[in-house]
Amino acid sequence: MPASTRPYMGATPYDTGVTFRVWAPFASTVAVTGDFTSSSIPLFSENNGYWSADVPGAKVGQLYHFLVTNSATGAVLRRVDPYSRAFKTPGGDSLIAASDTAYPPLAYSTPPWNELVIYELHIGTFAQKDLHGKLRGSFAAAAGKLDYLQALGINAIEIMAAGEFETDTSWGYNPAYIFAIEESYGGPDGFRRFVQQAHQRGIAVIMDVVFNHLGDPAGDMWQFDGWNQEGHGGIYFYNDWRRFTPWGETRLDYGRPEVRGYLLDCARRWLQQRFADGLRWDATGYIRNVKGQNNDPDNDIPDGWSLMQAINDEIRQTQPWKISIAEDMQGNEWITKPANAGGAGFSSQWEAQFVHAVRNAIITPNDSDRSMSSVAAAFLHIYNNDAFQRVLYTESHDEDANGHSRVPEEIWPGNAGSYYSQKRSTLGAAIVFTTPGIPMIFQGQEFLESGWFSDQTPLDWSKQNTFAGILNLYRDLIHLRRNWFNHTAGLRGQNLNVFHINDDAKVLAFHRWDRGGPGDDVVVILNFANQSYDSYTLGFPRPGPWRLRFNSDWNGYSPAFGNHPSFDTSAGDPPRDNLPCGASVSLGPYTALIFSQDRPT
Repeated sequence: MPASTRPYMGATPYDTGVTFRVWAPFASTVAVTGDFTSSSIPLFSENNGYWSADVPGAKVGQLYHFLVTNSATGAVLRRVDPYSRAFKTPGGDSLIAASDTAYPPLAYSTPPWNELVIYELHIGTFAQKDLHGKLRGSFAAAAGKLDYLQALGINAIEIMAAGEFETDTSWGYNPAYIFAIEESYGGPDGFRRFVQQAHQRGIAVIMDVVFNHLGDPAGDMWQFDGWNQEGHGGIYFYNDWRRFTPWGETRLDYGRPEVRGYLLDCARRWLQQRFADGLRWDATGYIRNVKGQNNDPDNDIPDGWSLMQAINDEIRQTQPWKISIAEDMQGNEWITKPANAGGAGFSSQWEAQFVHAVRNAIITPNDSDRSMSSVAAAFLHIYNNDAFQRVLYTESHDEDANGHSRVPEEIWPGNAGSYYSQKRSTLGAAIVFTTPGIPMIFQGQEFLESGWFSDQTPLDWSKQNTFAGILNLYRDLIHLRRNWFNHTAGLRGQNLNVFHINDDAKVLAFHRWDRGGPGDDVVVILNFANQSYDSYTLGFPRPGPWRLRFNSDWNGYSPAFGNHPSFDTSAGDPPRDNLPCGASVSLGPYTALIFSQDRPT
C-alpha cells in the first residue's frame, strides 16, 4: 500500500476513516494500533522521515498509539502521537479528535489594541465544579463566569497554558504535548465552546503557548524514534549545549525544519482551528538565547529568532486582527519591531520595567522610600514609539508567586484586607488603567484576593461580596479606560505628558490624550503618600471646568476609605508645570483622581 496523499500531521479524520502521519526519521518501521483494529496497521515511508497511511473505519473518539521500530537497535517503542490533540487520561493513548469542528460565524471582531482590557486566568483555579467527586476547574466552569467578566468591562481573556501535562495539577508551563488541551479542562471541544461563548459576549480569548521548552519529563516526545545523542532528547530537541533551559534539557530544536513546522502548525491550530484571538508566548528570551538574555551573542539562538519571525509574520499576513504577545521581560524593542525590519514581529510584550517600578512604589512600606522619578520613567518607557506595544500590570501569575505574593499581601503580609493594602493596591490599579499601554489584571485581583498564586488553591469567590466596593472600583476604572461614557477618550490614545513630579510630597500627575479637546483630554493625579491635601495646585492642559470622574478615596469603594472631599475644579491663569493653565484639587492619601472635560452639547 502507498503512503497517504492526504495532507496534515497526526490523526486527521476523513469521510470513511482517518489518515495517520508521523515523523520518525530513525525508524525502520512504523505502525498504528488502537480501538479500530485488533492488531496493528503499518504506516508507509514517504522517503523523507515521514510515515503515513489511510485507515478506513477509524473514527473520532477512538484511542490510538504508534509502534516505532528504531533502525539501529530494533527496539519497538510504544509512542503516543506528538500531534495528539486530545487524551482521555494523562499519559494514556492519543484520542482521535475532530479536525473540522466549527461554530456558526458571529458578528465578532477582536478589539483594537488600544481598546483591549485583558484578564489573565488559570482554568484549574479560576472557577470550579464537581468532576468525578473532585473540585476541578474547567472551560465549562469558567464559561459560567463570562457574564461576570463582561459586566466588569473585560473584553479579552488570557488563559494560562493548558496543553496536556503529565501531572494532576499544573500552572501549565510544563507541557508534554502542546497540540493537546488538558482533557480534565474539557479538551479541544470544551475550549472551542468556551471561545464561542466568550465571543458572544464581545470577549477575545488569548492563549498562552509554551514554545521555549517542553516539560521534564517530556513524555513520549523524549527520544521519540529511539535516536539520541549521548542520551539526550532526540529528534525534537537540541542535543548539544543549546538543550539547557532552567526547566530541564528540553529546548526544542528550532533549526530542524520538521520541528519548526511542528511549532508553526501548533500556532495555526490555536488560531485557525480553535478560533483563539491571539497568543501569549511564554519566556521568549529562552527561545532566542540559551540563558534568556540580551546582548549575549555567545548564547544566542538565531534559529529561535527566525522561528518567532516566521510565526508572527504568518499571523500578520493571514489574520492581522489577532494579537501575538511576548513575555520577554528584557526591555528589548526588537521584540516588537516588524519581522521585515529585523524584529521578532510581536504585536506587544509584557513590560518588566513598568510592573517592577510600580509594584515597588506601592509595596515599599515607607513613603519616603518611594521614587516618583522611577515611576514616571516606567510610564514613559515605550517601544518603537507605540505605547500599545507593551502590556501593563501589577499582578500576574509570575509576579504573584515565585517567592512573591499578591500585591495586597505584599503590602501587609497576613492582613491583605487592611486599609493600607486596599489603598495602595487600588492606587496601582488606577495606574494600570490610566497609563498608555494594554492593561491587564490577574484573576481575583479585582476583589482583593490574598496570598500567593497556587495551582492547587481556587479563587475565594466569597471576596466578591466581602470587597464588593473594590470590585466596583475596578469596574469604574475599566469603564473609564474604555471610554464607556464618551468623556475619557484620551485614555485610549498614545499621548502622555508627565508634567508634575513632586518627590517630596510623593505626588505625580500626567496628561493623557488622543486627539485632544473636551471629552478627550484626561488629567490623572496620583498621591503615593499617607498625606491628604485640601488644596493642591498643579497644571492643567486646557482652561475651564474639569469634572472629577474618579476618586479612589471614595468610601463607596470601601468603608475603610477616608472619603476625603474631592470635587470638580476650574483651570485658568496662571500657567503651571509648563502647561497653559493651573487649578487646585483636593487630594486624599494614597489616592488617584481622574479629571476630564464634558464634550460640547
